[in-house]
Amino acid sequence: MTSPTALPQARRRRRNPVPLVLGGLALALLLGFILFGNLSKSLEYFVTPTEYRQDSAQYQGRTVRLGGLVRHAEYDRQTLNLRFTITDYGASYPVTYQGAVSDLFKENQGVVVRGQFQNGVFHANELLVKHSEEYRVPQSQADIKSMLKDTQ
Repeated sequence: MTSPTALPQARRRRRNPVPLVLGGLALALLLGFILFGNLSKSLEYFVTPTEYRQDSAQYQGRTVRLGGLVRHAEYDRQTLNLRFTITDYGASYPVTYQGAVSDLFKENQGVVVRGQFQNGVFHANELLVKHSEEYRVPQSQADIKSMLKDTQ
């Protein structure tokens, strides 16, 4: 009997890395295009009335957040129509909003509205009222009664 002769090891075929690298690069480019190509459409700019006045053409037809102080507010609780002027004392714009309004909303209060300008009037679809960041713990029963009276 003859002993079987050992066959030589088969060579492993080495894969070419170029198609894998090109596929990964194409996938990264596609992902980048999807993310950044649509990013400009979904951006919302925060501007003050003065900034809007200086560059209104850039924001035309876009949803923006406009921040300033409330002036001349008129609210109809029956129809939920709100009209006021937003100002930063450099420029002022009329604002309309349809919906419920927070009790914190009042004259000279900071506010941020989200919406679009149409014919010189800002039509808001969201209203954010800024409030004081200061928190005071009531020291006595009289302070608690005073706080309750102020909120009503």
